[in-house]
Amino acid sequence: MHTHLYIIYLYFPHLCTSHSNMDTLVFFVGVIGNVISVLMLLSPGKTFVRIVKKKSTEEFESLPYICTLLNCELWTYYGIIKPDSYLVASINGFGVVAEIIYIALFLIFAPPNSNKRLNTALLVGILNVGFAASAFLVTYYLVLDGDLRIISIGFISSALNFIMYASPLSALKTVVTTKSAEFMPFLLSFFLFLNGGIWAFYAFLMQDWFIGKNRIEFMNLSLCEI
Repeated sequence: MHTHLYIIYLYFPHLCTSHSNMDTLVFFVGVIGNVISVLMLLSPGKTFVRIVKKKSTEEFESLPYICTLLNCELWTYYGIIKPDSYLVASINGFGVVAEIIYIALFLIFAPPNSNKRLNTALLVGILNVGFAASAFLVTYYLVLDGDLRIISIGFISSALNFIMYASPLSALKTVVTTKSAEFMPFLLSFFLFLNGGIWAFYAFLMQDWFIGKNRIEFMNLSLCEI
């Protein structure tokens, strides 16, 4: 018996009486992960309601949304090309739509002719369009072996997880300058923490190293942000 199955059997023997029960557990944990991820992706909603009402991005930063969009783009691709990973593809596909809306609102309400608007547009072009497209095209046309393609995009996606989890720290300078945590995305950091935990467990069940890589460290990072 594999180590992860043995541990589950040790503490939850009734869940491992059949292969179908194990599949049910994996699906159940994946659904919980999707629910928490939806909450994480919707957590900036309050911030953007404020931005729309005030017609200004004030001191809020766009980097967390740009990084999350890049992360979701790559994980959507990973979930599509890897068998039985539809839960990964579906939630990240939702994330792509949500983050595009946030970034569009940010660009609309950023001060006209400001560095903030220009920098956001440049980062979107470089990361969300240029880098993402390059990753898709290179792994699709140059990496012809299916398993190697999954491994390649898995390595890239897991490495970029760190950027997403660390991105709320971009507001740290503003927090220190204003001596206020008003512009620190607390809800985003909180749900990133929960998200890291549930997907670490899902990765443990699925034995998917790429999904689980460094999730505990990322949880600690989010805890520091909170």
